Amino acid sequence: MKVSDFSAPAAAPTADESLAQAAGHVGAPEPLSVSEFLNSFNKSFKRFPFTIKGEVSEVNAKAGYRAVYFTLKDASASLSCLMWNERYQRMGAPLSVGMVIEVKGHLSVYASKGRMNFDVESYTLAGEGNLRLQVDQLARKLEAEGLMAPERKRPLPAYPLTIGVVTSPRGSAVHDVLRTLRRQFPLAKVLLAGVPVEGPQAPEWLVYGLQMAAYNGAEVIVFGRGGGSFEDLMPFNDERVARAVATCPVPVVTGIGHEPDTTISDMVADLRASTPTAAADAVVPDKGALEGSLTALGGRLSAAMGKSLALHRTQLQRYAFLPLFSEPKRLFDSEALTLDSLSDRLSRALPGALEHNRQQLEGLAGRLARCAGSIAGRQRHSVDQAQAQMQGIAGHLTHRFHAEASLAAARLEDLSPLTILARGYSVTRAPDGNVVKSVAQTAPGESLAISVSDGTITATVTSA
Repeated sequence: MKVSDFSAPAAAPTADESLAQAAGHVGAPEPLSVSEFLNSFNKSFKRFPFTIKGEVSEVNAKAGYRAVYFTLKDASASLSCLMWNERYQRMGAPLSVGMVIEVKGHLSVYASKGRMNFDVESYTLAGEGNLRLQVDQLARKLEAEGLMAPERKRPLPAYPLTIGVVTSPRGSAVHDVLRTLRRQFPLAKVLLAGVPVEGPQAPEWLVYGLQMAAYNGAEVIVFGRGGGSFEDLMPFNDERVARAVATCPVPVVTGIGHEPDTTISDMVADLRASTPTAAADAVVPDKGALEGSLTALGGRLSAAMGKSLALHRTQLQRYAFLPLFSEPKRLFDSEALTLDSLSDRLSRALPGALEHNRQQLEGLAGRLARCAGSIAGRQRHSVDQAQAQMQGIAGHLTHRFHAEASLAAARLEDLSPLTILARGYSVTRAPDGNVVKSVAQTAPGESLAISVSDGTITATVTSA
């Protein structure tokens, strides 16, 4: 056994001194009774707590006992221990043979039997055992929340075309998974999220890898790693990782470590496989079974198509001999007879109808000719009367303007240049056509045009 270090108060007496003082034996020759000695022993050693580490060799926790009895041992010694039931129940992790634990408590003696025990107040699992205790407590918590319930496990897609793989990018596990997926179902697209699977940052990366695989369209995710120690697998026992697996929007298949290894991620996943390679096998259809199924379906389809073609061939042959297809013109026999009858009636009725219409047209033409002469005579008389009325009105209208027009014409004639020229006057024009009104407008040698009543005279200026 290993006893942990502790420091007693500076003024505290030793165990022997405390025991002697409690018994009143310091400087006193009186002997102690057995009961007094054991009671004094118990009172004294309750003041000295110990922490002891050892392996559990036997456990006695029978129903009805007020305490649990067990033995701690090491290579050369053993120690009987007891722990009252209320303390034991609060620990939440039952003891079993082989556990290595650290116990805190003090020595006590059962007076009636004179048997010494170590009275345990609390214990923790040492090393890996402590990790297992933490994992067990977390597993109980998540199980109570229903994250491990079978009814929430989702079925895997039968033929996933996009498969996510969340694992370490190094090591044999990732190569085994990719090789298995390519061999079994090469049609699938693989999204690889290479993340750390060990170390303090591994849980965050594992959660991120799950999220990215689902976000990029994975229909199912292979989640895991190769073998390792219990401590190596602890990231897959992390609560954040477990909840990410449980809440992932697509099914998750775990393949963590080897067959005996089981993590909390395995417990909350939709399917747990023994190894990463087994997980890859689980998410894709078996190649041999798929080929057999496709062959069987192809045979069934071929047989069904053969039967269908034979049936349609028989029906087509039966339809080919029906009058509808052998003599299709017979369908219009009744309509053809009706058409012939109507054509005959039309050919007989048409000449008589034309003659009747011709006679009617001739009668109407004669009536129109007679009516036209009468109508034209009446209209001609009316036109003559209207013309006489217009002439009378026109003469009356122009009479009052006749005198004014005569006066204006006389005045216009008096003012006309031709009249002036007729009285002996003339008009002289320069070469540019302007009337010469002054001697200053002419120059010697210049030709002038002189207009008189009966023509034009051309003259040359000799002096001016």
